[in-house]
Amino acid sequence: MQIDINHLAKQTIETESKAIGNLVNYIDADFEQSVKLIFESKGRVIVTGIGKSAIIAEKIVATFNSTGTPAIFMHAADAIHGDLGIIQHDDVILCLSKSGNTPEIKVLVPLIKNLGNKLLGLVSNVNSYLGQKADFVLKATVEAEACPNNLAPTSSTTAQLVIGDALAVCLLKLRGFTPADFARFHPGGSLGKKLYMRVSDIFDEQLLPRVNLNESLQNVIIEISSKRLGATAVVNDKGQIAGIVTDGDLRRMLQKNTDTTNFTAEMIMSVSPKAIDYDEMAINAFNLMENNKITQLLVTKEGKYVGMIHLHDLLREGIV
Repeated sequence: MQIDINHLAKQTIETESKAIGNLVNYIDADFEQSVKLIFESKGRVIVTGIGKSAIIAEKIVATFNSTGTPAIFMHAADAIHGDLGIIQHDDVILCLSKSGNTPEIKVLVPLIKNLGNKLLGLVSNVNSYLGQKADFVLKATVEAEACPNNLAPTSSTTAQLVIGDALAVCLLKLRGFTPADFARFHPGGSLGKKLYMRVSDIFDEQLLPRVNLNESLQNVIIEISSKRLGATAVVNDKGQIAGIVTDGDLRRMLQKNTDTTNFTAEMIMSVSPKAIDYDEMAINAFNLMENNKITQLLVTKEGKYVGMIHLHDLLREGIV
């Protein structure tokens, strides 16, 4: 069977894009009340569904939990076979269903209502059983699935996902959720490290490359080589930073001069080197390096030179 793959792929994206765009028309009083209900609840959000809606429900739960709204997934089929015990008195139930009329949903909804919990229905068909029985209706109506047969859940599940994100973002804002809060829930991986790792967590305090202003070229080279950071700080008599000598500085100096017998660190160094505070976020160190096209930064603590951080340190920790 011959098909125009490019055309069909673009048509799929356009259909789903249109479905998402139409969702702005469905953000109404029920949506606002749903957000307030969840925000003011002392319990959790129990998110449930069947089939593909159940998969979307799991993603919504993950987004809620990572942005400060406690949530639990409950499969609609399992719920009517014992998992209703998950639901506690103060919990809010969010039920996802495109049709709102599936057998499992029709069995589950009365059970939830009997428990006395508030029920939010995230549906495409607002006139469905779920649409009529829910305390508040979140509309995810789509004109058509992206599937050529208008059968496979595509546009409808995308719409559910977007409404779930809209709920999570509104709740995040209401809670005053900060990057620091986000970091507490995402300690793993490069994302977590960007949010919580500081320069002090990464640089080696034992490696403190430093030479005096009048240090000989030979000693400068030895210091750079022994500390393996590609540079050394140059300090004055008070131990304050006066400059930096890098591998690049040495190469440029040797290209310009044949006789380096009397050269000192002060004659080679670059003044006003880039530095970062001991307590700064590690990702800020990377950004400073990237913006200035350098590979190391001097580290200071209360204005005092305490070490050096190299781009390789950040790469090793998975910051970038």
